[in-house]
Formats: sequence, C-alpha cells, structure tokens
Amino acid sequence: MESIGRYLRHARETRAMSVEEVSRATRIPVPSIERIEADHFDDLPGEVFVRGFLRAYARAVSLPVEEVLARYTASRRVAVVTPLPIASPAGGSQGKRFGVAMAFVLLLILFTLALSIVMRPRGHDMPPELSSSDGGRRDAPQTPLV
Repeated sequence: MESIGRYLRHARETRAMSVEEVSRATRIPVPSIERIEADHFDDLPGEVFVRGFLRAYARAVSLPVEEVLARYTASRRVAVVTPLPIASPAGGSQGKRFGVAMAFVLLLILFTLALSIVMRPRGHDMPPELSSSDGGRRDAPQTPLV
C-alpha cells in the first residue's frame, strides 16, 4: 500500500498542481505540505492539526476526505506507540520540598516561641527597684497621668 504522503503527492501531480497552489488553496504553509508529502508527520504541530491539514489537502486535490483520513490512521496505527504515563520523580520531589519547607517554618515558629518564653522578663527575677510599678519609690507621691 502506498504511503499517505506519496498518495497525496500523486493526486496533486495528477491534477497538475504545485505545492504553492495547494498551499494557497488550503492555507497550509508550504513546509508543512512538504512534510506531509514526505510522511514526516512527527515534525508537524500536533495530531489535531495533522488531521485538519489532511482534510484540507484532500479537498484541494479532490480526494475523498474519509479515505485519506483512514489511510493516515492505518499508517499511524502501526508506527505510533503511546507510552503509559509514569509518575515522574520531579512531581514527588516537589511535594517533598513543600513538606520540608513546612517543617522548617513550623520549627522556626516553635524556636521563636521557646526563645520568647526563656527571654521573657519575670517579676521575681528582677531587682526590687525594677519590679514595682512605681519604680521602687514607695514614698514618692503618685502623679496622675494626663
């Protein structure tokens, strides 16, 4: 069976169309048409675009769209193997980094709390002059604060 690229090129040449004429008729860039005719589908933007390009190309050279898409699907079914997704270690690493950051923040908060408790001034540890509210002068007259 003829490849899809050769099939389309043969249809284009049979109708005496140039690559540029197909490009103008389909609005597909010339390099993309050349890749299609060379069966380099992996060099094109994506599967949705490839199918759209093939539809437009088939219409431009008067081929049945469904036949062209069926040939493409049959040719890609053997060549394309979709790998199963594997859990990437990068995703787990990011979660571990977040956990380590949270633990660090928690330890920093606990350390600050413990330091503030240890460094807090206590009334019984202070000299008597500093522990009373009147500054240690019991005989000084109380002046109201204004």
